[in-house]
Amino acid sequence: MSNEIKFNEEALATVNKIIARYPKGKHKSALLPILHVAQAEFGGWLSPETMDYVASILNIKPIEVYEVASFYSMYNLKPVGKCLLEVCRTSSCWTRGAEDVVKHIEKRLNIKEGETTKDGMFTLLVP
Repeated sequence: MSNEIKFNEEALATVNKIIARYPKGKHKSALLPILHVAQAEFGGWLSPETMDYVASILNIKPIEVYEVASFYSMYNLKPVGKCLLEVCRTSSCWTRGAEDVVKHIEKRLNIKEGETTKDGMFTLLVP
């Protein structure tokens, strides 16, 4: 049994449609939507192997994929629970009680920021 990273037929068709949206030579513009497809396809996160695979599809360097994936908080670079709980930490969220929300979630689920419950159901992220 192979653990090779490879899109299934449906996901690959979606990826090809995404790439076709962009003019010739501008295929790198498809990176963000393809990363969404990859994250959905491969367990809700982007492993280095998955990012390498995306780079090979777009014929770009893996570092170009890593830079983009690590910049945006919408991409998960480590496994997450089935339900992802993200709490805003901007000043406007803080004034509305975001810290209290985080403390409540931590206490209720017995996890800290960045952790996942033992059953793999919930992950708490505070970007």
